[in-house]
Amino acid sequence: MKPLGPIVLRLDPIVEITDDVLLKLSSLNDSLRLEKNAEGALEILPPANITTGNQNSNINVDLGLWGRSDSRGIVFDSNAGFTLPNGAVRSPDASWVLKSRLAELTDEEKKRGFAHISPDFVIELRSSSDTLASIHRKMAEYMENGVRLGWLIDPLDPLRRVYVYRPDKSVEILEGPESISGEPELPGFTLDLQPIWEPGF
Repeated sequence: MKPLGPIVLRLDPIVEITDDVLLKLSSLNDSLRLEKNAEGALEILPPANITTGNQNSNINVDLGLWGRSDSRGIVFDSNAGFTLPNGAVRSPDASWVLKSRLAELTDEEKKRGFAHISPDFVIELRSSSDTLASIHRKMAEYMENGVRLGWLIDPLDPLRRVYVYRPDKSVEILEGPESISGEPELPGFTLDLQPIWEPGF
């Protein structure tokens, strides 16, 4: 089946998608992935299949283990939502934020709603429901809103491409890498891509 990308639902001016509204919608529809774009419209994606779920798990294990040993930042999975400066609320498949920046948030901001902060690093993994164009747009949005490094990993591509995003730089395209380094933004972090290309089941 051809991927359709996110379903975009425009509710303004009938309903404004505030943080509270998005949280309530997410809790009532936990089988769906909900985000908000910069125009305030709701973006709806179906849940990931088990292959994508396993790939995401492997990514978060590698990033989490590095993050714990590095200790300069905090790792988040796709359950965490971030409100970007342009107003969009995004939930990257994996992300990392410097502790020094998180310290600027109040305790209330950390516990409630979607933190008004851009991650320093994001990973998006293309799934069978994603169009490549829609994820490239999301990656560009990250770069325009303060993210310092982003990886778009496409296991659906026969060439196994990874797109490396940095602000104000051309997108670097890697074909079939066995691993990818986060240097210099994430010193010492290397993601093993073999479990992504070949999940093993």
